[in-house]
Amino acid sequence: MRTTLILLISIVLFSCEKEAKFTVTNPMNVDRADEVLVLSKEQLAKKAELKEGLFPVFKVEEDKILPSQVDDLDGDGSWDEAVFIIDISASETKKIEVDFVSKDKYPEFDKRTNLRLAIIQEDGTYKEVDNYRALPCKDGFEIIAQAESVSWENDKIAFRNYFDCRNVKDLFGKLKPELILDKLSSPEMGSYHNLNDWGMDVLHCGSSLGSGGLAILKNDSLYRLGSTEVYEYQKIVEGPVRSVFELRYSGWDVNGEKLKAVERISIYPGKYWFESDVTFSGCSDDDQIVTGIVTSMLKREPFEFQAGNFQCIGTHDVQSLNNDELGMAVIVPLAEAGKIGRTSDIDFFKLGYETVVSKSFSNIISQTYYIGQNCKSEVPAKHYFFSVWGLDKEQWKTEEGFRKYITEEAEKLSSPIVLD
Repeated sequence: MRTTLILLISIVLFSCEKEAKFTVTNPMNVDRADEVLVLSKEQLAKKAELKEGLFPVFKVEEDKILPSQVDDLDGDGSWDEAVFIIDISASETKKIEVDFVSKDKYPEFDKRTNLRLAIIQEDGTYKEVDNYRALPCKDGFEIIAQAESVSWENDKIAFRNYFDCRNVKDLFGKLKPELILDKLSSPEMGSYHNLNDWGMDVLHCGSSLGSGGLAILKNDSLYRLGSTEVYEYQKIVEGPVRSVFELRYSGWDVNGEKLKAVERISIYPGKYWFESDVTFSGCSDDDQIVTGIVTSMLKREPFEFQAGNFQCIGTHDVQSLNNDELGMAVIVPLAEAGKIGRTSDIDFFKLGYETVVSKSFSNIISQTYYIGQNCKSEVPAKHYFFSVWGLDKEQWKTEEGFRKYITEEAEKLSSPIVLD
């Protein structure tokens, strides 16, 4: 009797233990490299027993440790999500084992993503900050940030968003996998307007939306997300396999209405795109969130097509500042896709609509190919912005090569890795 009781207790205890293992399956018949998987703390708690003060590390066959990080997204001092990166073959299932280690024992991984906002100091140097407010233009225009911008990058490409009332996105083509943002505008790097061994600034933005700038479409008129009363940068996380930040706006005057907006941008290794989640506050259901692509040097017609669960618009032409091939595209979920259009090429600055005189910049949007997305107040809308440079890779020299990549990525985003 006693032996039976001990056996029953052992069975109950064993059955209550959570195996620190799970599987990931590629549902597609294609190999997938640099796939980033994000697990909430709640998801992981169903797979493994979480322990206070310890952090998850992920391993595959033969105890190979996967690059990973744990992220505190809400700033409360406790991690909310674990993120790891994996290569997985067509239709393959891999077993993942989870170990838990103290903070001082957490492995170091190659850093493949990067954020940068650095503010100029009295001695002419730049100091990186995690949070900062841009200066409004009402008292004059002043550049206070390194490379004029908030910047983000991975090992493939780099982007920036002007940290002033222009609020236009720009991009850097890269020829090496190294992270370069920390060195921009430094003597060792030289001018990023000239071709260097790492790459260069490849885009002319003018008064367009550049490479994924934001606007709202209201009553058939476009209003740039710019010249707001408040424009603030907040770093969320920065790590080897994911970096995330927010651009926060309030006092946005849209035809007499005051709106708010938050854009949360995430970038991952190995991808020629970044992810954007945009939340407008105060928009009506008839309004559309708009993002777009500069067309000032475009000679060929832009393109549009559907792939996976996404609507795509894009351009490909000899349109870089290095006079070579540059491709840019936006994909938005089909269920949310709105108007596709193209603005006029009028130079509104020359007509007297002068927002930033020193940059010949007008707040009125021109030279832009754009796509709208359904706007529901306080509800995030997701899109992905792509860019490739012909000098970086032979495939990027043709529109067909670029469209093939967009299609492949859209299909992967439509068929995410399955966790079980």
